[in-house]
Amino acid sequence: MMNLAVPLCARALFLIQLLTSFLFSPALGQSDGSGVVVAMYNISAPQGSQAVLQCHSQRMVWTQDRLKDRQRVVHWDLLRSGPDHAMERVVDMFSAGDQRIYNGYNQGRISMSKTAFKDGNFSMVIKDVVTSDKGIYSCNLHHHYCHLYESVKIQLNVTKSARKERRFWDGQKAVYVVLVGTTVVLPCFNRRPIWTEGNSQEDQQQVVHWDRQPPGVRHDRADRLIDLYASGERRHYGPLFVQQKMNISATAFTQGDFSLIISNIQLLDQGIYSCHLHHHYCGLHERRIFQLTVSPPVPQEPTDEPQFLPNEDPNTNLVEVPPHVINVILSEQRTHFLQQLGYILATLLLLALIMLAIVLLTRHRKKQGQDYDPRKVESPPLPTVTYVSPTSSVKKECERSYSDMRPSMQEETKLDYKNNLLKEAEMSKICSPKAIDLDREMEKASWK
Repeated sequence: MMNLAVPLCARALFLIQLLTSFLFSPALGQSDGSGVVVAMYNISAPQGSQAVLQCHSQRMVWTQDRLKDRQRVVHWDLLRSGPDHAMERVVDMFSAGDQRIYNGYNQGRISMSKTAFKDGNFSMVIKDVVTSDKGIYSCNLHHHYCHLYESVKIQLNVTKSARKERRFWDGQKAVYVVLVGTTVVLPCFNRRPIWTEGNSQEDQQQVVHWDRQPPGVRHDRADRLIDLYASGERRHYGPLFVQQKMNISATAFTQGDFSLIISNIQLLDQGIYSCHLHHHYCGLHERRIFQLTVSPPVPQEPTDEPQFLPNEDPNTNLVEVPPHVINVILSEQRTHFLQQLGYILATLLLLALIMLAIVLLTRHRKKQGQDYDPRKVESPPLPTVTYVSPTSSVKKECERSYSDMRPSMQEETKLDYKNNLLKEAEMSKICSPKAIDLDREMEKASWK
């Protein structure tokens, strides 16, 4: 119960500190330099171990900007309203280059201000408007170094009546209806410092620093731990033992890994840690918060010392055993995904085999049921009741004597053959069909 209560109390204290910092401190991302909170983590580590507070950002990877004229560019595109809806490039311009017009017909009639990247005015001027100029224009601003992309769309319609000239907003973009032969200016403004000017001191434009808030301390009064600049300059704060146990990798700005490594964690190290990423030239200000909780050290099970026989000396007959090297390969996300997919497919295949076995067993049972048809089973003959009468006894006696006489006739000699024929004739008279029918009538009469 105590082990469960400690993390709950720590989380509750963490939430209270966050609410207090939000309510009683300046707004995030303003002049206090705290930046915008983009992530929050709860981390628990046993006492005496090492913890890594991971802070990654690929946008902070530093590369020297040696082609400044190719990093910032503006270009105007035209989407014609015809049936083909073809998109074509009209004009583009780099921060330190000349304008480039793609259609020779537009030479001298389409232009942009040469000071666009200084005053932030990227509007395009179209002289002697013709009917073919109508369509949807887009002003696209690209800052490749800072990974910023912005776009402004304007729809241009051309009319021959001066009374129909107007400008309005259709809910998604501005619509300009201009008169044929006049001059129109399609506006596109962006006066942010990133578009209007650069800074020669690039190494001082990018910095990361870590802060620590002890329990009960607001984030605006946090203790600074480390400052690291893109130039390689590093500044440590606090006592010497704190500087030795907390550090950032020297390749942080080449790999985008600004994680803080804390070794030999103690109870005094718990609190709220903040990773601040600042790119002043690109206007990037981000903050990541880590709640670190230190738990009691993990007890190690005691191991019994090896027992030796009285005659054996543990220091004799020693054999040098080379160190064992264990390679641990961590699977990447794609390999892990394929492995999980293989488990799912194997499970589905097993289910399919089970279903197939059930279907085959069911069909076999049905086939056995069809083979066993009660209508095809021959029932034993029902017993018949024979009523005995004098006439029927005569009939039976006639049939018995006639059947017994047949085999005996084969054994008799030729001398007795004539006598047997005479007896057979007399019996045929008595056992003729007419005599049998007469017996049946007499039997019926007796029952009546």
